[in-house]
Amino acid sequence: MTAPVHIQRRNVALLTAAQAILGAQLPAIFVVGGLAGQTLASNPCFATLPISLIVLGSMLSAQPLSSLMQRYGRRAGFWVGAAAGATGAIIGATGLYLASFPIYLLGSLLSGTFMSSVGFYRFAAADTASESFRPKAISYVLAGGLVSAILGPQLVKATSDAMVVPFLGTYLGIVGLNAVGALLFFGLRIPRPPMPAPDAPVARTRRELLRTPTVAVAIICAMVAYALMNLVMTSTPLAVVGCGFSRNSAADVVTGHVLAMYVPSFFTGHLIARFGTTRIISAGLVCLAGAGVIALSGVELANFFGALVLLGLGWNFGFIGATTMLSGAHTPEERGRVQGMNDFAVFGCVTLASLASGGLMNCAGGTAEQGWAAVNIAMIPFLTLAGAALIWLRRQPRAA
Repeated sequence: MTAPVHIQRRNVALLTAAQAILGAQLPAIFVVGGLAGQTLASNPCFATLPISLIVLGSMLSAQPLSSLMQRYGRRAGFWVGAAAGATGAIIGATGLYLASFPIYLLGSLLSGTFMSSVGFYRFAAADTASESFRPKAISYVLAGGLVSAILGPQLVKATSDAMVVPFLGTYLGIVGLNAVGALLFFGLRIPRPPMPAPDAPVARTRRELLRTPTVAVAIICAMVAYALMNLVMTSTPLAVVGCGFSRNSAADVVTGHVLAMYVPSFFTGHLIARFGTTRIISAGLVCLAGAGVIALSGVELANFFGALVLLGLGWNFGFIGATTMLSGAHTPEERGRVQGMNDFAVFGCVTLASLASGGLMNCAGGTAEQGWAAVNIAMIPFLTLAGAALIWLRRQPRAA
């Protein structure tokens, strides 16, 4: 339902700020998670398991959170997410203090509920936006990640060695981010979807929705864009440090990557409005392929920066394009079902990608260079799948 212009813009501004402040914990955790896991895990193949459990928690939370927001509104879901982020950080800090890998993993799993809630910010921006403003609203909210891209890794730099236990200060800082960011949701004005009238058309089932070409392809492309970004980014700190560079260099590479994820959001919506979703998603897939080529060309710091910048740009085009495609392919009554189903599928694939990332990086070869090559080669079949799905959609009589 379209709201007055000033409400549309206020909602977008608040969600953008939430993406910036609350979202900063995600790059911080992704920098710290693998390094802390490598210290706590008895087997280096499980170094990225904390990140995998964050994504698993996100996948498991997606449908319940979506249903909760369908019934009680967006604010309720976002407050639950912030509370989970703070609680997960406290448990993670406890695991670090006690040097307990299982407790640390439990905190990571709970943090996944926060990650899931952040994924709904973009959909919330579209809820009250007009059709012409919708792709821009989604882009602007994701552009809040520009601040989180800087704030998160800088938080790691400032706090990773601030206490006797490495990274303990980082997790305490994350608790503060959740407390401050949660206050923003008091200003949101997004009504709950209306109860359907007795004579209203029946919402489509999940099977019927998945048989809709636009819905199916949007979900496939979102899955591939997000999973491949996570596959490579999860291993990046391990690869950078394993190839002889410092933790600060790893944080800088992640900063460059997250900047590339979110800076284009200032114009991605305009590009989608002009060229259409399928062309922008296609450009994203090309960028993801280019990232793999650069990564396989060498392990100098410049290669890491170049690959991760293209990786971020590819995620931006692919994921925003897929989100926009999906948001125009369902009715308000189907919102909770479609969005929950989408994020369950997306984060399910991201969970598998993050699990595979640690195994490929640490166990697919005898050196960091061989592991890094295996991670990037693994992108090929999934890029092929997404590309084929887009070609199939373009051949449909009413492709979007």
